[in-house]
Amino acid sequence: MIIKTGVVVSHPGASAWGAGKVIEVAGLKATIQFSDGTTRKIASSHYATLQPADPALFIPTAESSPTEKAKAAPKKPRKVKVPVFLSDGTEL
Repeated sequence: MIIKTGVVVSHPGASAWGAGKVIEVAGLKATIQFSDGTTRKIASSHYATLQPADPALFIPTAESSPTEKAKAAPKKPRKVKVPVFLSDGTEL
């Protein structure tokens, strides 16, 4: 089987993953987004275990949708150093 971007595949040894869509092929690895919501990198030495799958079986997750960008985590408030003064008015 030829692994290229956009192809929908399944891994017979991991049926719980569901169908997966190849989102990138670089070097000796393919990055595949599976219907279980996990993106996995599969080495080219394991391409022979992948099988073609019906594109209708691939269910993209909200995170993999190209129109929805991941939101950054809110920033933690910065700690402000408060000066400490002695009773005579000198700062520590």
